[in-house]
Amino acid sequence: MVVDVLTTIEELLGEVQEDMDNPDASYKLRTARQLLSVLEQRNEDLSMAVSEAVSDDELLDRLRELDYIQPAVDDFAG
Repeated sequence: MVVDVLTTIEELLGEVQEDMDNPDASYKLRTARQLLSVLEQRNEDLSMAVSEAVSDDELLDRLRELDYIQPAVDDFAG
């Protein structure tokens, strides 16, 4: 859920930035988009760290259900 919100904010800021003629406003929007990217990466890193540190599958599943962590890439390897 957090990633979905960050992605939506990124898309909205990108659309607004494309419509801006004011260089200062465009700079501020670009900076906000970069900060969102940092937050998204930190969220991914945290999810991976928790997944690796916690060995209890039931606890991991519960954390994923609550959107505290995202499914690991290995979860999709099938």
